[in-house]
Amino acid sequence: MIERTDAGHSAGRYHDDAPFAEERHRYLRHCAERGATPASLRVKCSGLLWIASRLSPAASEGIDIKALQQIAIERQQALGSAAAAQRVVHIGRPWLRFLGWWREPTVVSRYRSQLEEYVRWMRDERGFTPSTVEQWTRVIGRFLRWCEETDRQLRSLQPEDVDAYFVARARQWSRVSVANIASALRGFLRYAAERGMCIERVAASISRPQLYQQERLPYAPDGSDVQRILADAETDKPREIRDRAILLLLAVCGMRSGEVAALRLDQIDWAGGTLRLFRLKRRQPQIYPLVPSAAEALARYIDTARPLSADPQVFLCMQALVGR
Repeated sequence: MIERTDAGHSAGRYHDDAPFAEERHRYLRHCAERGATPASLRVKCSGLLWIASRLSPAASEGIDIKALQQIAIERQQALGSAAAAQRVVHIGRPWLRFLGWWREPTVVSRYRSQLEEYVRWMRDERGFTPSTVEQWTRVIGRFLRWCEETDRQLRSLQPEDVDAYFVARARQWSRVSVANIASALRGFLRYAAERGMCIERVAASISRPQLYQQERLPYAPDGSDVQRILADAETDKPREIRDRAILLLLAVCGMRSGEVAALRLDQIDWAGGTLRLFRLKRRQPQIYPLVPSAAEALARYIDTARPLSADPQVFLCMQALVGR
C-alpha cells in the first residue's frame, strides 16, 4: 500500500482502518502515477489521515472551503504551526476535487457567462488539459471579481487597470505565480478582444517576468538541514572526516567553494586561530577567524585522514590519481 510507512505493517493497518481509506489510497495512487516523490506521498498521507478523521460520513455530498479551513484551524491548534494549517488546505482541496466532493463557493458575477464561454473554448476548441482549465478558471475568476469590486468594466479596461491588479495582489505571489497568472490573463483578454469584449492593447500590455532554470530551488539549505548533514558526516570514515571539515569551513566559516578547494597548509595559523585567504577584489590576503569547531575538524582530517603527500593543498583525493 502506498500509505504504509517505515513503521511497518501495524501502521499500514492503522491507515486502512482510518476513515475513507479507499478514497485516500485511490488518490495517492493517482499522485504516484503522475510522478509524486515518496517524500511528497508521505506528506500527503499524513495530511489526508488528519482530514479524513475529521470529515463527516456525509462528506461525499460536498465540502466547501469553510469546512476545510475549520479542519486546518484544528491542525494549527494541535501543532502550533500556521504552516501545518496551510498544508491541510493545500493537500485537502486537490483530494476533494479528485473525488468530486469539493464545492466551490457560489458567487454571482456579471461576467459569469463570459467566463463560462471562455472555459468551453479552452476545453473544447483548444484542448487544454483539465488541470490548466481549472487553474486558469480560478485565476481569471479572481481577476473578474476584482474588476467588479473596484467598479471596473471589462469593455473599458485599460492596461493601467491590469497593472493596478498586479500591484494590489503581487505581494501574495511568487515570481512563478506572477508568470502563470500573467499568462492566464493575457490569454483570456486576447480572447475577449477578439470577441469585442475589451480593447486589444490590454492583452498586449501584459508581459511575464523572466523565469530562470531551477529558480525554485532554495537559495541555501535550511539550518536544520545543515545540522543534519553535519551529523551524518560525523563518523570515523576517512572520507567523511574530510567531508565534515569541508562542510564546516563552508557553513561556519563562510568560505566559498573555490577557497576551500584551493586552501593550502601554509594559510592556516593554528596558534592564532586564523585563516589567510586571497580574494581577487582586495588583491591582498585577508585574515579570517578559524572557528574552533572548524579548526577541530580540520586538524582531525589532517592528522588522521589526509593522505601523505608533499602537495601544499589541504584537501586531497582519498585515492592517488593515476600518473601522480
